[in-house]
Amino acid sequence: MARTKQLAPGISARSPQAVARRSLKGLKISESQAPATKEVQVGGEKNGSTRLVPTSKAPRYYPAEDVRQPKKSRKSPKPAKLRPSITPGTVLIVLAGRFRGKRVVFLKQLESGLLLVTGPYKINGVPLRRLNQAYVIATSTKVDLEGFEVDPKLADAYFAKGVVKGATSAEAEFFEEGKPKPKEPFPEAKSADQKEVDKVVVAAVQKQANLAKYLKATFGLTKGQFPHQMVF
Repeated sequence: MARTKQLAPGISARSPQAVARRSLKGLKISESQAPATKEVQVGGEKNGSTRLVPTSKAPRYYPAEDVRQPKKSRKSPKPAKLRPSITPGTVLIVLAGRFRGKRVVFLKQLESGLLLVTGPYKINGVPLRRLNQAYVIATSTKVDLEGFEVDPKLADAYFAKGVVKGATSAEAEFFEEGKPKPKEPFPEAKSADQKEVDKVVVAAVQKQANLAKYLKATFGLTKGQFPHQMVF
């Protein structure tokens, strides 16, 4: 039998199973194979005189490193429970993201657990968007939205981004590098949805004195001010 290639002295390039398969290649195994066990004589009065033993021993080879098996989790993700201080119409202060420091009006909680809010856009420039309640401060100020129902289409799927197709060839991709990407126009349907929601929210805001100015003002802290000591 030809020698197998060695990666290093004493380390074969093929596993013991691969070597065994190559050595048995071409041999025909008859259908009447030997049984899995055989009976052998055993000495000793208390050993029963005979014993069944396997005809072929288990392979001595085993992998040097344990292969990690992914753990099966029976937990299913559940949406976060809404804080009692956040109800429809509550004014929230955004703490992170593009609109941090802005005040927004809470509309409803989506199936994912995120909060659907609006500025409204006409007052402070914050459009309809989703926020994590971990990054907002709930204030005691409320906008009266009684009787207003959010359109069911304003769900998580409404905010999903479309798939952007890249260059079709390597040559086109090379010439596209460094060039600014063309800006896609804002969908007219979403603009109409924003105006429809803002129409109701702005009307409710104008019923309360100075509330529009409060929503337009940005939140910030100065020296000596501590948020945990404040009442919002």
